[in-house]
Amino acid sequence: MILPGSTIGILGNGQLGRMTALAARSLGYHVAVEPPDPTYPAGQVADRSMSDARVLTFEFENVKAFQTAAIVRPSFDVLHITQNRLREKTWLRDHGIPVTPFVPILKEEDLDGCSFPGVLKTAGSGYDGKGQSKVHNLDEAKKAFLHQPSILEALIDFRREVSVVAARGVNGEFAHFGVIENSHTNHILDVSIAPAHGASEAPEIARKILEELGVVGVLCIEFFETNDGELMVNELAPRPHNSGHLTIEACITSQFEQHVRAVCGLPLGDTSYLKPAAMANLLGDLWENGEPNWAAALSDPRIKLHLYGKAEARPGRKMGHLTALADTMEEAETAVRSARERLTVQP
Repeated sequence: MILPGSTIGILGNGQLGRMTALAARSLGYHVAVEPPDPTYPAGQVADRSMSDARVLTFEFENVKAFQTAAIVRPSFDVLHITQNRLREKTWLRDHGIPVTPFVPILKEEDLDGCSFPGVLKTAGSGYDGKGQSKVHNLDEAKKAFLHQPSILEALIDFRREVSVVAARGVNGEFAHFGVIENSHTNHILDVSIAPAHGASEAPEIARKILEELGVVGVLCIEFFETNDGELMVNELAPRPHNSGHLTIEACITSQFEQHVRAVCGLPLGDTSYLKPAAMANLLGDLWENGEPNWAAALSDPRIKLHLYGKAEARPGRKMGHLTALADTMEEAETAVRSARERLTVQP
């Protein structure tokens, strides 16, 4: 058990690292980040160097394994599987997890004889829609192929996307935040609402994945739910996840505190929802005509604002998020969408 007062090292210096660091500092831990730039989101909260870290964790998957005296949680073995779509999909399929049908594409000739339409995705370094293209025929697929290991996924006719953010402790203890319903715009998460109805088997699928992977920490499973209610795993993220941001206000224990608890060997916290909640991402596009109207958004006292400390706003860049709690998910979603719309109203 790594007790408060120790240093947690976070590989990555973005908003997920920032919110994990804030939770760690609240629990009494010190934090180091890599890269250590103090002008970046997580670096603004860090207060130690990586040489002090007793446990290492990560906020994104683009990390190479290395020798370290610190404990790494989740392990580099988990990271190795989940940082590559081909390895991840193969692992899921081989362990009997329902997954979107796929074909490995290692060279252009592998596309010959494939069924279309589909989604061509690079095996590595993809997020928020990067490295993937919808292709309707062989010609489009060959033009979209980037001559690097990829997968061709079947195009799934789904009615919604849901996720389960779950955690597993050192002793095998398991906890989850229920089903979260997500909507995307241009492949970027737009709004999440929770606790969502239906998809009741998703948490048990999550439990199986965390147990068989041997995860210690938080892992998010993203699902497609088809029109007939079937669940298929789309992606895994071995870290806190954008769709779980609403847990900061909505739950007794947030996903970020839960991650710190898990990787440090502490007992997991209560994941009960205090109220239904909705989260809306704030992208750099909102700064197009100057500083957003924060007072207008916050005129609804149910709205909570989180900004990530990024110096430059760019279109499509995640700059922050809003969260609303209400008596129903529908009320929370209406409140958070309305608040975001007011950001563009001239004062």
